[in-house]
Amino acid sequence: MRNLLNFLIKYNYWFLFLLLEVTSFVLLFRFNHYQQSVYFTSANGVAGKVYEISGGISSYFHLKSVNEDLLDRNMWLEQRVAFLERGLQERGLDSVKLYSMARLAPDDYRIFKANVIKNSLNRADNYITLDRGSSDSIRPEMGVVDANGVVGIVYKTSPHYSLVIPLLNSKSSISCKIVGSDYFGYLKWEGGDSRFAYLKDLPRHAEFNLGDTVVTSGYSTVFPEGVMVGTVDDMSDSHDGLSYLLKIKLATDFGKVSNVRVISRSGQEEQDMLEKEGEK
Repeated sequence: MRNLLNFLIKYNYWFLFLLLEVTSFVLLFRFNHYQQSVYFTSANGVAGKVYEISGGISSYFHLKSVNEDLLDRNMWLEQRVAFLERGLQERGLDSVKLYSMARLAPDDYRIFKANVIKNSLNRADNYITLDRGSSDSIRPEMGVVDANGVVGIVYKTSPHYSLVIPLLNSKSSISCKIVGSDYFGYLKWEGGDSRFAYLKDLPRHAEFNLGDTVVTSGYSTVFPEGVMVGTVDDMSDSHDGLSYLLKIKLATDFGKVSNVRVISRSGQEEQDMLEKEGEK
């Protein structure tokens, strides 16, 4: 306490000077209209800039939740598109088909949110780890998609995590077809560029053009028909010359995969069990 008093006594002239300065500025801006207007204009400008910076920072930290809301909205809208298209088809009407993230009938599929917590791109067998597991109703053989298209298939699960085999894995083999054609082949990744994979075993008499859209065929229990995979980028003959080998530009950018959705189809386990028994 004595040190504080000594400090105040030692610098009392400075404190008196600051007090008089503050008092003079208050009187100046309070009783003079011109100075008052200048003060408020400057203060509002500074305050506006501070609020702008603060709002930008706040918006940045809320981008994740905004992105999740948009993804949920996108999923819901596409489910409604699938429902409406099915109604038109039942009435014999033709409509423009939209093949994108999912054409999921709400009664046939359940969708679970998940986030990517680990990913790799430069290996022959890449894997993706999700922050949801068996305690969240995730199980092996479920399909994984993002807002652009197919990501992969759930391989293993623990109570709180899932391991996904993405398209960028030598073990991945997904049945796909070209929009407007009933012929199908199998999508395989040959390593190298993460933007491309190859559609194999497409019959020689199948018709297609460069730029055509490639989607899931629906000939499996994992993905419904029509989930976006990519577009035809180039073509060549297979090694045996009996089928086409198509280079597919993948719709999913695996370098940016973050928020995904896991698809569960009702009756999937029953169908898998029946098909495995038939293969014995």
